[in-house]
Amino acid sequence: MVGVTVTTEQAYDTVDMMLNMGPQHPATHGVFRMVLTVDGERVVDVTPHIGYLHRGSEKLAENESYGQVVTLFDRLDYVSNLNNELIFCRAAERLMGIEPPERGQYIRVILAELNRLASHLLFIGTYAIDLGAMTPIMYGFRERERIQNMFESVTGARMMHNFIRIGGVKEDVPPDFVPRVRALLDDVERGVQECDRLLTFNEVFLARTRGVGVIDLPTALSCGLTGPSLRASGLAYDVRKDYPYEVYPYLSYRVPVGENGDCWDRYYMRVLECYESLSMIRQCLDQMEEGPVMAQMRRIARPPKGEVYVHGENPRGDIGVFLVSDGTDKPYRVKVRPPSFCNLVSLRPMMRDAYIADAVAILGSLDIVLGEVDR
Repeated sequence: MVGVTVTTEQAYDTVDMMLNMGPQHPATHGVFRMVLTVDGERVVDVTPHIGYLHRGSEKLAENESYGQVVTLFDRLDYVSNLNNELIFCRAAERLMGIEPPERGQYIRVILAELNRLASHLLFIGTYAIDLGAMTPIMYGFRERERIQNMFESVTGARMMHNFIRIGGVKEDVPPDFVPRVRALLDDVERGVQECDRLLTFNEVFLARTRGVGVIDLPTALSCGLTGPSLRASGLAYDVRKDYPYEVYPYLSYRVPVGENGDCWDRYYMRVLECYESLSMIRQCLDQMEEGPVMAQMRRIARPPKGEVYVHGENPRGDIGVFLVSDGTDKPYRVKVRPPSFCNLVSLRPMMRDAYIADAVAILGSLDIVLGEVDR
């Protein structure tokens, strides 16, 4: 028997391995590819790759009339159609010096906040299924379907609405709109509460999200993070509050703020925002009065020469539109600042030193939509 000496301390050389996640991967929420550099189970670095869904929306806008460009914005963030329509119409209205009628503004805000609810419910369900929980997506889709049915009765479409127009909205809402929305809000609120009770303080969910993907406030700001993902890191920045537009100044609501900037905070910000959106819609229904829904203007928009930048708060963060007019009925230039694209900058600091299994949780917590990333 030959004796073998085993030292208590042995040095091992490790080689980093490249691991592809996507672009055909259900947890990337679209055609998005991450190249992970891993050391064992730890993520050393991550390189995001986009460009698999290039749409050319900004270039296409230069060859469409202002009214037709609205349909392109419907297709950027395709789960926040009405929020996107609103931001472009506001930019065109700023150039033209148009103020939509008050009733039209209330209808816009009601629809935008309903769309925020539908988007956040989709996030809650898909984020849960990313982490292995099946039931919340059933609850989330049930309530989202109710909202989609309401959209269909108002705009004629479940998605791609083309309802918010330059100067107001396409037409007034149906006569039974207010009582139907009130009943809808009661149902949706119960659904949000069910998701909240089921998921938020679930022991397994907490283990997968607490302390995972932490990003501090200075880093979040330097990355250009906005929306619920920024507020999760402790800054109460909300375009609706800091740069009020439409009828938001008439509404009373709070801006939820997190403490740790981790995946759980980013998730919970959206749950709390659901409750705030429910409150805002109820206030709008109480305040809205009869009147016109469209400003008096020429049928074909032709803004004067000039340029303008307008931004707003969509479910994923601060969305901005830089619009340049040359005086014709087609925009000279349309440049979009999409929150999903800008929020992806924070992926690297969030994911370094995380486990491979946490990569899905971290990416999902940003709630990206590739339609506005590859715009």
